[in-house]
Amino acid sequence: MATVVETAVTPASGELRVLIRGVGWQGYQTLLSMVADQPVRLTYDRGDVELMSPLYKHERNRSLLARMVEILTEELGIPLIAAGATTLKREDLDRGLEADASFYVGDLTRIKDRHNLDLEIDPPPDLAIEIEITRSALNRLGLYGVLGVPEIWRFDGRTLRILDRQTDGSYREIFRSQALPWISIEEIGRFAQFEETHDDTQWARTLRAWVREAVLPCLGQVAEDGPGAGSAIS
Repeated sequence: MATVVETAVTPASGELRVLIRGVGWQGYQTLLSMVADQPVRLTYDRGDVELMSPLYKHERNRSLLARMVEILTEELGIPLIAAGATTLKREDLDRGLEADASFYVGDLTRIKDRHNLDLEIDPPPDLAIEIEITRSALNRLGLYGVLGVPEIWRFDGRTLRILDRQTDGSYREIFRSQALPWISIEEIGRFAQFEETHDDTQWARTLRAWVREAVLPCLGQVAEDGPGAGSAIS
């Protein structure tokens, strides 16, 4: 098959997306090695690969949401391994991508080798963060579903959606995280936008204070209530 290179979408200023068709698995592995030290995200789906250079706003949102997960689990004493933007790939499925951030939460004994993640042996991360300042030409949500990622936080810079994987690999929107059921989507979204008027240090101190004052005292009641129901999405 001939290789075709095209612009994936009309990008926002500073963000570039390029779609290369007909690369194949080995070509994808070569591209991964070529950009290993570069700020480039790769998405691979059965022969086609998209390269994306993220915006500053994209990276700000990614950093703060990832830091939120780390602060929440630290304050609540929940075991966590941050997998960052590790490439999640499986040759047998002919698919791969890099989350903006990803995490294993809770039981960490499931991971066989913490230094070499192999999704044919190890489970995928429990939670992935997906920042969508511009939309990918490839179906990243479908790739997450095939790879088995249970939960995705999808943020477009203004609105946060929490997506829960179903048994058929599709996702439905829910209103309370399954990975961190002690906080609602409104609370996560509020702090995701709080950074617009606060520096990172003040933002982190405010989040920690809120967890200690509002979450910890109610932890038993929230756990008893359980996660909220949601509606299906395509």
